[in-house]
Amino acid sequence: LGGILKQIPANTINPTTLEIGMGIKEALEIGTSAGADRLSAKDGFLGNAAVKILFPTEAQKVEKALRTVGLGSLADNVITSLNRAAEDAAVQAKPIFVSAIKQMTITDATNILLGNNDAATSYFKRVTTTQLMQAFKPVITKSLSKVGATKYWGDAASQYNRLPLVTPVNTDISDYVAQKAIEGMFIQVAQEELKIRTNLTSRSSTLLQKVFGYADRNK
Repeated sequence: LGGILKQIPANTINPTTLEIGMGIKEALEIGTSAGADRLSAKDGFLGNAAVKILFPTEAQKVEKALRTVGLGSLADNVITSLNRAAEDAAVQAKPIFVSAIKQMTITDATNILLGNNDAATSYFKRVTTTQLMQAFKPVITKSLSKVGATKYWGDAASQYNRLPLVTPVNTDISDYVAQKAIEGMFIQVAQEELKIRTNLTSRSSTLLQKVFGYADRNK
């Protein structure tokens, strides 16, 4: 019997609950770290169409009006500065995700492993959104001022509000950028999660191969 077991690849033997917990935590630490690093780099938001922050929906009329009257460069400055602020804030995400991973129970880990392809992302949304907002908001408020977004947005809103027959728009944009930065972070986390669930080469350790191989066989 021992000889037969030795011939069975390790990743086809069902993992213990401890291994599932360790494997999920290892995978999520890799994924969230990569996601946070990618978004916090220069152009992490601005150069990524999936997460790039644009004018708020209710303010897109502002952008259109500015471009119509020859103030397209002001609109471009607003968009660039909003994304730079989000990139600054993304640095704050990593320790929050790490803390959430450490607090994860075996039940959480098993449910994530055998759940939908976005089960981990859903978990993070549930347990980290409030913390992310608390961490992101002051950084974004400071960054908006540092990169000139407050001025650019204030100028854009003021220029728009001077146009005849328009409804004035709010010049406070910090909450909007924080929310969009968090949404972008979760989009990136979801991409990292899908990668490790579906791309065998992303399972970079024997433990990950064993744990996610088990998930493959039980879905």
